[in-house]
Amino acid sequence: MEIASAVQQLLDRRGSMAHAPVSLTIPDNVAVGIAGGYVSATESGQLMERFFRGGDVDSTEMLEAIRFEQGYASPEGHAALYCLSGWVAAQVHKGGGA
Repeated sequence: MEIASAVQQLLDRRGSMAHAPVSLTIPDNVAVGIAGGYVSATESGQLMERFFRGGDVDSTEMLEAIRFEQGYASPEGHAALYCLSGWVAAQVHKGGGA
């Protein structure tokens, strides 16, 4: 429920702004939680698992995995993955990588 609530709050806040800043993202723990929901035997699922378990993940690979998973996700999952991609973009923007 924490993940769904955080996703909804972020989407509401971003939706209320004409130009939301890249820094307006989900918290780190929610990003990790979203990734944990997509752990699987697929290549993208394995990348999500590596991120979920605290491993280093290349931001480009992470964004590719997110796009792949969005193709199969429910509407709620798609929204969560959208928020995760925004989190990755913010990490790159502030120089922290993903």
